[in-house]
Amino acid sequence: LVKKRRNWHRHDYTEPDDGSKPVQAGTRTFVKQLRARSFPSADEVILKMHGSQLTQRYLEKHGFDVPIMVPKLDGLGLRLPPPTFSVLDVERYVGGDKVIDVIDVARQADSKMKLHNYIKYFTNPDRPKVLNVISLEFSDTKMSELVEVPDIARKLSWVENYWPDDSVFPKPFVQKYCLMGVQDSYTDFHIDFGGTSVWYHVLWGEKIFYLIKPTDENLALYESWSSSVTQSEVYFGDKVDKCYKCVVKQGHTLFVPTGWIHAVLTSQDCMAFGGNFLHNLNIGMQLRCYEMEKRLKTPDLFKFPFFEAICWFVAKNLLETLKELREDGFQPPSYLVQGVKALLTALKLWMKKEVCISDFVCYFGELCFDSELSESLCLFKEENSKLVKTQGILGVSPTSRSSHEAASPHHSRRRVRKLRDHATKTPSNLDILELHTREVLKRLE
Repeated sequence: LVKKRRNWHRHDYTEPDDGSKPVQAGTRTFVKQLRARSFPSADEVILKMHGSQLTQRYLEKHGFDVPIMVPKLDGLGLRLPPPTFSVLDVERYVGGDKVIDVIDVARQADSKMKLHNYIKYFTNPDRPKVLNVISLEFSDTKMSELVEVPDIARKLSWVENYWPDDSVFPKPFVQKYCLMGVQDSYTDFHIDFGGTSVWYHVLWGEKIFYLIKPTDENLALYESWSSSVTQSEVYFGDKVDKCYKCVVKQGHTLFVPTGWIHAVLTSQDCMAFGGNFLHNLNIGMQLRCYEMEKRLKTPDLFKFPFFEAICWFVAKNLLETLKELREDGFQPPSYLVQGVKALLTALKLWMKKEVCISDFVCYFGELCFDSELSESLCLFKEENSKLVKTQGILGVSPTSRSSHEAASPHHSRRRVRKLRDHATKTPSNLDILELHTREVLKRLE
């Protein structure tokens, strides 16, 4: 049924335009008004650097708290097709029959379409709608061979570093996305799933990012705005003190860190590549974003695949890292200590009382170099002591340590070695992961 258009500023364009209803995000009127707005330049907050300067050592020392712009490919380790690569080439490598998610921008509505049909639409100068593709993950296609993600994303990525080959879960594919948007495509303000950091490279065309810092106040405003029934009628950039405008031109690469709230306008037909990654530098903020997603009842389709499972795999590996640092007499970096604290708090919340994590908790209590954390872990151990017996899992209680032993480096190191020996005899960590895996699988089923 073809209905007559009655307005240009509402998602339902058949509503009569009596002038009383506000403009909604993504509509033609909205985009026109957005282009006319003035914003503070993102140069106030972003770092600009050469690809060779963007190293793991640099980020571990200075943190990854503000967006980073790299104007050239040199030194990034990022490999891409040439700028002559077209949407027709995407169809050739990915396959025209692949069903993709397409966003009708004026309605901010998601639908399914075959890639072939979208490419046909894209190459037609007469476009009755503004359709945008931002979630075409192509790791499992021939196009994957043409793209290598930036070195820094690969080196930091939890999936690359910690996901076990023999996991019962399928490995998350979030590293390689192809974004194809026609002029005036708009994605409203959001935080990337699971608090992932993200890299974008504009192969041709141009994108404009509207960036908002993830302060406590801004995150609270964002959660309230996201759950509001009038979300589409309120421009979130007006609710915060500063919203920065960042133009990403052809050949530029932008790295957006954990938690940054951002919207994106495609100012001209554009093809971009990007990828998401979790990492150790902002564990607390990643978990905070994930818990916000749960409160907002975000559908699983729009969340990081198996987020809780990967947190367990990471915890298991960080445990080994902390053990080795302790044995070698080194203090762990502060970002790792803070991250482990946040991770442990989350794991305790997720596990519930039917599963015991006594050994895991004990090990972290030994290794976190934080008396307050150790005390909280001891309390947690006492609360679960009955459960330990019923589960039949042998644990070494941190409450049995004297304060003198806790303060003695000699006793601590010997304690770690003893725990490691114990772990080889009773693979409790693996038991825990298996139990958690079963729990998550049950929930998914």
